[in-house]
Amino acid sequence: MVLGAMGFLVAGCSEEPLSEAPMRSDDCLRDIRLDQVGEQLKRCDRVVAAFPTNPAPLNDRYLLRSLTGPDQERAACADIRRATALASQAKPGSLDPQLRTDLTLRLALCQDLSKPAAETAAQP
Repeated sequence: MVLGAMGFLVAGCSEEPLSEAPMRSDDCLRDIRLDQVGEQLKRCDRVVAAFPTNPAPLNDRYLLRSLTGPDQERAACADIRRATALASQAKPGSLDPQLRTDLTLRLALCQDLSKPAAETAAQP
């Protein structure tokens, strides 16, 4: 009888698998590893899709794309232009000041990249 009750108690204590944590808008750069940028970029694509009106994941994806090399420059700059457009629609004071600074600086970099090399070299 005691063994039967113990068996019931042990069976009733079985663990259920933990559910995956809900996706957050700052998940793009979570646990970043330079040797896994491709996988992190895929994760970030999902984050951007999950938060289509939030400029922060686009800003983060810009960074990941920048780390993959020059073949991603156009896509990275498209992310920054889209993020800047979304940020301009945000209520004043609702965005992190660092995000606004990042967007401004990265947009300027993208504008410099789109200029012809001779024009860029002539600037002080």
